[in-house]
Amino acid sequence: MALPPASPRKLSHTRTVVYNGYDREDGLWDIEAALTDVKTYSFQVPNERPFPAQEPIHGLKIRVTLDNKMAIQAIATSMDDIPHTECAGAPHGMHKLIGQTMGPGWRKVINQYVGGTEGCTHLREMLFNMATAAYQTLPAGQWHRRELAGQPQPEVTKPPYHLGQCHSWAYDSPTVQRAYPMFFRPKVVVDGPD
Repeated sequence: MALPPASPRKLSHTRTVVYNGYDREDGLWDIEAALTDVKTYSFQVPNERPFPAQEPIHGLKIRVTLDNKMAIQAIATSMDDIPHTECAGAPHGMHKLIGQTMGPGWRKVINQYVGGTEGCTHLREMLFNMATAAYQTLPAGQWHRRELAGQPQPEVTKPPYHLGQCHSWAYDSPTVQRAYPMFFRPKVVVDGPD
């Protein structure tokens, strides 16, 4: 379904964020994110250098290395384009995330270790969504690894994280009934007064 037609307008700002998931030869997983901000016009923050149009204001990257349980084994950042010299110190606490697990409560973990002035708003934004990219990478990748090795798939004994987190994956949805019938819960219809 397409967006409705827009009012007359001109492009002002483009933020590009790309996530990639990698299956490493050593059995671990890398999730990488890259964020770029570009304006279509030149501007200047007071008492700072001018930014020419189309020059990246932000050019940031993060690589998080995970084990099969989505626990962080290593983390690296790159801040190639930053608006202020002081931004270079923002990733200083990222190592505190090593040992933490991407899963329920991930945003809280990020804010606990690199929240507020202990980190960078844009790096946090990237980290928030890295869990989704990791979830898109690991379960299917693990399934694929077992398939290639001729190993049986493990029995699913507990609901995956994504169940109950969106419309299509509601416990009473046809999607869950088809994909995970063992966790399907039919909607209870309560009759009103007669």
